[in-house]
Amino acid sequence: MTAPWRWIPPLEAEGAIQMALDDWLLDQALAGGPPVLRLYGWSRPTLSLGFHQRRLESHWPALAASGRLALVRRPSGGRAVLHEPGQAGLTYALVQRPAQVDRPGAYADACRWLQRAFRELGQPLSLGRAAPRAPAPEQRPSCFATSTAADLVQANGAKRIGSAQLWRRGQLLQHGSLLLAPSAPLWREVFGDAPPPLPPLGLGTEELMTLLRRCAEQELCGGALREQPLSGEEWAAVEARAARYCWPAAGASLASSAAEATSPLATIDRATWARAMPSG
Repeated sequence: MTAPWRWIPPLEAEGAIQMALDDWLLDQALAGGPPVLRLYGWSRPTLSLGFHQRRLESHWPALAASGRLALVRRPSGGRAVLHEPGQAGLTYALVQRPAQVDRPGAYADACRWLQRAFRELGQPLSLGRAAPRAPAPEQRPSCFATSTAADLVQANGAKRIGSAQLWRRGQLLQHGSLLLAPSAPLWREVFGDAPPPLPPLGLGTEELMTLLRRCAEQELCGGALREQPLSGEEWAAVEARAARYCWPAAGASLASSAAEATSPLATIDRATWARAMPSG
């Protein structure tokens, strides 16, 4: 019998902390810890880049230097994702040892809870279709510009959820970004075009998280999630690795710089989402 999944209450925090936490949870799973699911938000506009993404648009460092957004590196793959505070979107992270190591199959298994939730909302989502890989100069830098077999799309073809993976010795970290109501002006400023045309869901953020948690318990976790906030010792371990996901303050380098990064835990709001983000 597998251990109950751990549920970490939703947090809104700096991007480097969120990425460090997910990476740390993967290491804990490798050390014998339970599978984990969490939902979270971002305390400031942030552009997260996939671990292997090497192309930056020329204006992104300037946006970071001006304070318009933060730049962070994800431990998982994929392309750039724009995250905003408030009700523009949600991010999920799950850590588990999947029943199958076939990556398309693992994606399909890990997304069923999301599909169930959106079916209940009357907006069924289907897995995207893998397309021939474009030459590097022609690849669009935004994760939501195209869809693949790792993503979930609306009936009109608009991408609602983009996901990416990191495998480490048989354990899986899967990240996903759920677009809700992204800011069109900021999206155009970052990517040069409009966000995907997504219909509204008709419910608040807290209601959506409640639905997602229930569907995860039914489709992903095999039973009730065990709520367990982070302890002080766990927070310290996360902070110790946060700098590796920070970009230099000027945003001018492609390589993250631990020496130039400041501790994001100094300004983190450790409130739960219920306190940090009202629904509606």
